[in-house]
Amino acid sequence: MDIDPCFRYYFQHPWSRLFVAYLVTFCNFLIFAEDPVSHSQTEAHMIVVGNCFSFIVNKYPGGGWSVLKVISWLMAIVTGMFAGKFIFHRRLFGRYLRLKMFREDHGSWMTMFFSTILFLFIFSHIYNLILLMAGSMGPHMVTEYMGIRNESFMKIAAVGTWMGDFVTAWMVTDMMLQDQHYPDWGKAARRFWKQGNHRIILFWTVLITLTSVVLLVISTDWISWDNLNRGFLPSDEVSRAFLASFILVFDLLIVMQDWEFPQFMGDLDMNLPGMSTTQLKFKLPVCKSIFKEEYHIHITGKWFNYGIIFLVLILDLNMWKNQIFYKPYEYGQYVGPGEKIFTVEEPHTLGDFNRSTLTYKWRSSNVDPLTNRLNKENTVISGLLSAPEYKPHPLNFKKSIILNINKPHMSISRRCLPVH
Repeated sequence: MDIDPCFRYYFQHPWSRLFVAYLVTFCNFLIFAEDPVSHSQTEAHMIVVGNCFSFIVNKYPGGGWSVLKVISWLMAIVTGMFAGKFIFHRRLFGRYLRLKMFREDHGSWMTMFFSTILFLFIFSHIYNLILLMAGSMGPHMVTEYMGIRNESFMKIAAVGTWMGDFVTAWMVTDMMLQDQHYPDWGKAARRFWKQGNHRIILFWTVLITLTSVVLLVISTDWISWDNLNRGFLPSDEVSRAFLASFILVFDLLIVMQDWEFPQFMGDLDMNLPGMSTTQLKFKLPVCKSIFKEEYHIHITGKWFNYGIIFLVLILDLNMWKNQIFYKPYEYGQYVGPGEKIFTVEEPHTLGDFNRSTLTYKWRSSNVDPLTNRLNKENTVISGLLSAPEYKPHPLNFKKSIILNINKPHMSISRRCLPVH
């Protein structure tokens, strides 16, 4: 189906592409600041990726079992890379589906990466089966729980999405200022961009400066969004879910706005960020002695860019999942007066609570025997909910959206904020 030339002109216009790329960066920071999970002290969990992380990083039983675990995930990585290269990329995408974007060796590293995640997930279950057969190895079973707190994981994810979004936005900017599809756009900026090493110096200067600021703000809580916001942009679980969906769509739009989408058959290639070359190429001499062929690691600017987008997409999908299936008590949180979400600050106390005791009513009327203080004093406020009674369920999520749209007292624009 042909796309209307007028629509394509504006859809792929440099201003449109720059707007989408930088807006995604802002929205990722916004949802991180508004997400109550970012304040949670419970253990972080993430489907599939959490299993891979737990498989490689922690829960080692010790002794021979640890050796078995290392051998298992090494085999998973090797198997995943070979399957990604020769089965998924070469046979499935190249020969069977004949996808032009995966012609020759294009996109093989990204395919190998996702294939490796798949096989790590599969091998983790095989390893769990062996532990199950051995008996009494429950604490060492590989699960989606990652062994770090949600607060720490969300900070790491925020820095990761910042790096990915910034590199993506910069590469979009770089391509806009190098190409001639829109010759009348940004003539002065193009001239400056192409002079000497301006683009390289700017990239590293901006990257180092802004990343330092981002790390400082996120890791030290130097800036408190709740204090800055003060109810000006209140959000609920529905609006955050819409925002996460919005981010996912815009991640895909960045790829779809490419002038060569979906076949990527053009001659234009982007310089790698902070470099004056369009590709990196390394020889693998060991492979020649084994396979009688010489193999290279070849990374082009465009696949480097879109590979990063898909990595960020994994984190954004996890954020989207958190918003849709969010239940306060699962994250050591509960709803208090003024529709606010309260977060338990002390992680070691969470094991003593359940769904009935992790409520504002119970915590405001029961004393902690260790501190002789009310339990509610060991909490912080984080975010807002859409209704005084929070009873969401994954199966009636659409119903909750309809209620938030139709009921005035549950809408964001007519929320009654507590008086301080």
